[in-house]
Amino acid sequence: MGNELLSVRPGEIKFVFERNKQSSCELQLLNNTENYVAFKVKTTSPKKYFVRPNTGVILPQTSFDITLTMQAQNEAPPHLQCKDKFLLLSVVVSSSTEQKDITPDVFNKETGKKVEECKLRVLYVSPNHPKSEGSSPGALSSDNENQDGPSHDKDHAPIGSSEVAQDDFDGIKASLKQTEETLSKLTLERDGSIHQCQRLHQEL
Repeated sequence: MGNELLSVRPGEIKFVFERNKQSSCELQLLNNTENYVAFKVKTTSPKKYFVRPNTGVILPQTSFDITLTMQAQNEAPPHLQCKDKFLLLSVVVSSSTEQKDITPDVFNKETGKKVEECKLRVLYVSPNHPKSEGSSPGALSSDNENQDGPSHDKDHAPIGSSEVAQDDFDGIKASLKQTEETLSKLTLERDGSIHQCQRLHQEL
């Protein structure tokens, strides 16, 4: 069952993964109701990701853009599989609610309010992965969906793929050929210098 209050575009969080480089992506939250809706975004790895803004109030039938940023990572996970998730909390609030009024108590279920919790999984893609066009505005996944399984999207080429390895090999071959040509040129110059020195000695 999808989120009744909010939906998100695109339906997945995708970061372009490059070692030692920061990566960002944009999400658009859509208020599907005639009410004011407060939201809060949380993540399973708060030291790894930043969300700006991570809280806000969305007016009825309007959208709200947020930016998710992944800190630079030293190592890539195996096959670019990521187990990180984001959690979107949403609740109906009064029209007078402002962002400064959003505290943890706003999303406290014990007060009897209906707080919706929806998860978004994180996908890593390599820099040469083509961007998908026309992503559907799929609803956020609910808690009862299984989000723990690894992604097997065959289009997500892992870093170190055969294509990249072939490019590296061709580059090494070209570099070796250039080095051999340089050494050959230096050898000829050296032989010429030796011959010239021998002639000078003979003349002396």
